[in-house]
Amino acid sequence: MVAALSIFALCGSTQAEESDTEAMKQANNPLASFTTLNFHNYYISDLDEVDDTANTLWIRYAQPFRLFKGDWLLRASLPVNRVPTAEGSVTGLGPANAFAAYLFKMKNPEITLGAGPLAAFPTSTGDVPGGDTWDLGAALVLFDARSDLFQWGGLVTYQTDVAGDGESSLAAVQPFGMVQMGKGWYLRSTGVWTYNFENDSWMVPFGMGVGKVVKAGKKVINAFFEPQFTILSSGDAGQPQFQLFFGVNIQSMK
Repeated sequence: MVAALSIFALCGSTQAEESDTEAMKQANNPLASFTTLNFHNYYISDLDEVDDTANTLWIRYAQPFRLFKGDWLLRASLPVNRVPTAEGSVTGLGPANAFAAYLFKMKNPEITLGAGPLAAFPTSTGDVPGGDTWDLGAALVLFDARSDLFQWGGLVTYQTDVAGDGESSLAAVQPFGMVQMGKGWYLRSTGVWTYNFENDSWMVPFGMGVGKVVKAGKKVINAFFEPQFTILSSGDAGQPQFQLFFGVNIQSMK
């Protein structure tokens, strides 16, 4: 009896450890099949040729759903911007965006691949410049969690104006990697490379930060801090040269 109980206890412990490991790995998966609420903040302390600071808070919500007998993930994002102008800093909402990614059936369930349509909306307020167009485009996302030590992937988006005042044509590439250090701690790099086709400006930031993942019942809380340096850039003044990226992700597990 004692031996049987010991075996059951060992099996339960092993299953719990496997569940925790999987939670650590999926905490940074942008296509994880969980309802997720994110608060991501960029504090930009150094702007190219501009003697001022800026800040962008992204509020993001992700929701899995089924459509046409397939699995999808909807992610909607709304920025709150503080930007410098000739008359001083202004604060308000920026242009919201959303994409719906179809999750492809992969031979290895540890690899997640999704793609689908993207839309951006002219929701700017408070005299925040830009964001006066309705945009359409596409998003492609990959996340590889085959290794318990290192997870990697990328997010690629493109959008262009279809209506509204002004013109828009923007591409973004976000390669990311996470190295697990144990007990929920991990290293991370998630800089977003952008290219604006309208004014031929672009930037390539590189980040290196740290995060901590904690399970709280059926929720996984992921807090992180990542300084990012722009290593290459070209184009208009006002592009970030150094920014502090920090935030929290809250996943609701099934």
